[in-house]
Amino acid sequence: MQSSQSISEQAGLARHAIIRLEGVDLNLSNREILKDIDLNVRKGEFLCMVGPSGCGKTSLLRLVAGLFRSSRGNISYDGKPVVRPQREIAVVFQDYGMALLPWRTAAGNIRLAFESGDVPRAERERQIGALLSMMGLSAHADKFPSQLSGGMQQRLQIARCLAQRPSVLLMDEPFGALDALTRQALQDEVLSIVASTKATVIFVTHDLEEAIYLGDRVIGLVPNPGRIGAVFKVNLPRPRHQLTTREHPEFLRLRREIFDFIKTTERQELEA
Repeated sequence: MQSSQSISEQAGLARHAIIRLEGVDLNLSNREILKDIDLNVRKGEFLCMVGPSGCGKTSLLRLVAGLFRSSRGNISYDGKPVVRPQREIAVVFQDYGMALLPWRTAAGNIRLAFESGDVPRAERERQIGALLSMMGLSAHADKFPSQLSGGMQQRLQIARCLAQRPSVLLMDEPFGALDALTRQALQDEVLSIVASTKATVIFVTHDLEEAIYLGDRVIGLVPNPGRIGAVFKVNLPRPRHQLTTREHPEFLRLRREIFDFIKTTERQELEA
């Protein structure tokens, strides 16, 4: 496995991991989806995953979310086995249109996250208002998802996830369907939210520049079956900036290195 991390750094990750996958395999319908996944994600880390289509990125997220059960190996959150979905781990899906309830207003969609809890009504409404304000949706509280732009719908889905007060955010290509300017604005909003909440993030994307811009590390998966093929440490200062960060020599070096990894992986797959 290619890695830009030292052995001591990898040992440190293992000691402070909030998410841990050890020797994990996933088989679905007699097909091997993931094999020998060993991964430690430390508390507060922003981990990005890239790789060609079909390499198991989304399946790995679903394992961490407790939506899939592994065929072999162990998955733990904060030292406890992950066997089912839990409030501490929230998922932001790519298809925000399907994730939101169309018959509920923006406020009503966020309210859904509180309905299985014991938060008093007055406090619930205060938190809903605060989340709408954080995501720039205060003026749209009474609108239905169909009345919101794509970017607003994705902001709303993120707000509903944050209502769970999660320790871990799993984000599956959440900005893939958005235009470039909206995408960049939401990237910066997510970085701001993560900085203030100290949440741990595992973020799937096909966009190499997005992975470098957001991440502390970038994990490269290879397909058939999905395996970790490379780990890239992102040594870029925070806070990040859409122009200066992308012009930084380290950003350009990483972009070339990860691009070469993806192209080599795709070529080997065609030759296999």
